[in-house]
Amino acid sequence: RKSIQVNEWSKCWNHSKLIMTEELAMIYDEFKESNQKSLNHLENELVKIRAGKASPAMLNGVMIEYYGSMTPLQQVANVNTMDARTIIVQPWEKPLLNDIARGIINANLGLNPQNNGEQLIIAVPPLTEERRRDLVKRAKAEAEHSKVGIRNNRKDALDMIKDLKNEGLSEDMTKDAEEEIQKITNSYIKKVDELLELKEKDIMTV
Repeated sequence: RKSIQVNEWSKCWNHSKLIMTEELAMIYDEFKESNQKSLNHLENELVKIRAGKASPAMLNGVMIEYYGSMTPLQQVANVNTMDARTIIVQPWEKPLLNDIARGIINANLGLNPQNNGEQLIIAVPPLTEERRRDLVKRAKAEAEHSKVGIRNNRKDALDMIKDLKNEGLSEDMTKDAEEEIQKITNSYIKKVDELLELKEKDIMTV
């Protein structure tokens, strides 16, 4: 009879351990997903920070008034580079030329589009040393913002693990889970540093 009880207890314990393991896997997945969002956001913000070379991505944040609603530039025009210093914007409808020019100026990108009646030609001015340093500062601020997001995500994940501990997660499993969360945190912080390093190099390359 005793062995039957031990057996039952052992089954229950294994079942609850399995449930806890599944819960932890969900916490890790959610944590990675939140961190990936922070990383994607950083990538988008860094793209907007102009390095010296002309790139269609410089105009990614530009919105145009199109039939009464604000629309991303890429949905109303083709944006290409003619060379390392020139961006060409070809609207799908010619009457949009002035609206697009206004949208680019309002976006405060320091770009001055020239309208030749067919398309907009944007000469990308070379960056001064001082401007480059400002842009690096801005890139660093974006990276820091991203790291804060990752650390906040870590706090949320650790809180969830704490809840599981209160529900019966063992000391050992709790410790392993906390270490796993830290490992994931470190890997995403490293990715942020790598993105920043690439952007700095891009900005400082004359």
